[in-house]
This record gives sequence, C-alpha cells and structure tokens, in this order.
Amino acid sequence: MKNGVNNYLHKAYFVCVILVTVAFISCGGDHKGHDHNHMNKQETKVDSSIIQIGVIDLQSLDLNSDGMVYQDPMDWNVISDEPGKCPLCKMELKEVTLQEAKENLIKNDFKVKNN
Repeated sequence: MKNGVNNYLHKAYFVCVILVTVAFISCGGDHKGHDHNHMNKQETKVDSSIIQIGVIDLQSLDLNSDGMVYQDPMDWNVISDEPGKCPLCKMELKEVTLQEAKENLIKNDFKVKNN
C-alpha cells in the first residue's frame, strides 16, 4: 500500500514540477519588460463626458432645447444631447423625451433634479 502511495506522490510531484517549469518558461523566465496585471487590463480610455453622476439635471443636458436627449437603455445615466454610443457598453444611445429620460432614471434609482 505504501509503495502505491509513494508512487502516486512521486508522479504528482513530477507533474507539478513540469507545470511550474512551463509557466516559468512561458513568461520569459526573467519577468522583465512586462507587467502581468497590466496585461490583463484593456488599454481603452472611456469618454466620461456623457456619464452623469450625482443629481442629474436633464434640462442642462438638453443643449438645443428641443426636449429630447439620447440615453443608453442599459446604462441609464449615460445621457447626451447628440446621438452616439455609450462609452461603457458601446450600445447606441436612444433618443427619448426629457420626461422619458427622467422616468428611466428614477425607475433605476438615479437622482434627478426637479426643474
């Protein structure tokens, strides 16, 4: 019985050594010139100018005073007076009335300034 356990442990140890060696070699060995945390992050900058935070003043976002804004149907606090895409989820912004935008925000627990 002991011989079988020892044989199993020997094989497990051998496999672990191989896995560690492969991981070390695949990283280049010296770990110079790269940052593992940096490699896992996307290098995209998010245009936060249309991401609304705090108490949202819809009237001030309606720059052309037509009573309409563009709102992301997924990220409700992404609102612009021009068509475009959400910088967070890349969905097309949908044109809605100020009242619809307000209702969407309130329904999704955002604070809206009363004008």
